[in-house]
Amino acid sequence: MTNVLWLQGGACSGNTMSFLNAEEPTVCDLISDFGINVLWHPSLGLELGENLQGMLWNCVLGKIPVDILVFEGTVVNAPNGTGEWNRFAHRPMKNWVSDLAKVAKYVVAVGDCATWGGIPAMAPNPSESQGLQFLKRQKGGFLGVDYRSKAGLPVINIPGCPAHPDWITQILVAIATGRIGDITLDEFHRPQTFFKTFTQTGCTRNIHFAYKATTAEFGQRKGCLFYDLGCRGPMTHSSCNRILWNRVSSKTRAGMPCLGCTEPEFPFFDLKPGTVFKTQTVMGVPKELPPGVKQKDYALLTVVAKDTAPAWADEDFFLV
Repeated sequence: MTNVLWLQGGACSGNTMSFLNAEEPTVCDLISDFGINVLWHPSLGLELGENLQGMLWNCVLGKIPVDILVFEGTVVNAPNGTGEWNRFAHRPMKNWVSDLAKVAKYVVAVGDCATWGGIPAMAPNPSESQGLQFLKRQKGGFLGVDYRSKAGLPVINIPGCPAHPDWITQILVAIATGRIGDITLDEFHRPQTFFKTFTQTGCTRNIHFAYKATTAEFGQRKGCLFYDLGCRGPMTHSSCNRILWNRVSSKTRAGMPCLGCTEPEFPFFDLKPGTVFKTQTVMGVPKELPPGVKQKDYALLTVVAKDTAPAWADEDFFLV
């Protein structure tokens, strides 16, 4: 039996909603097939008031083992480092996180807010929000650079706004079945199983990307979203086009640009007007290019690609 305790800080509950929609495996599968015992979850837990507080103290004191501490949302430190803006069970939530992280065998941060602060940590960050072990790209976060769980691992980060449900449940299964040692974490503590490749991998618009065939309208099923609509798929680490959402689709397949929500900088440009859903360019060249593409070569590449593009590259291949 693997005890999972799920807590929520400064969050919108989006990752909880995603988690409850998991399919491979489902939440029910976690319990029935993989021996996971959900000690408490904000949307599933039965304990309230003093009963919940007593359970949490028993976890802190080691009377109830915490095999996996899952945290969703930011660690709120405001005002002035006290954490009083986010109280839970008669204490600032940050105090529970600090105490429980010391006794947890594994700690898993789910969603951008828990991993590196996300939207609440945008400047000027009035809630003094942090991720568990990062603040944007800066290492440290609330628990500090050197934090290690009782199993000897740093916080396992599963970013996204929200995180894909199957990323969450599959990591929980890997821990519960003793296979987490087979999974390599990248420099941002993301499991490379899901975050080694780019969102572009598996995108149905790759042929349009290669021939610089663009689209300037949402929902269109042809044309690449990178050149005009600010799609960050070629620069974002995720498996959204390999492990489809609801087993059916993804943002780019539905005609919406990837916003890069699994990267520490999300939301990019601090959501300034004119920066969202619009590719930032200098003399027609995107300011940010996919890894390995040099800006000085981009203009030549564009000319060659467009000159060699076959007629069918601009056709709607979904039509029957």
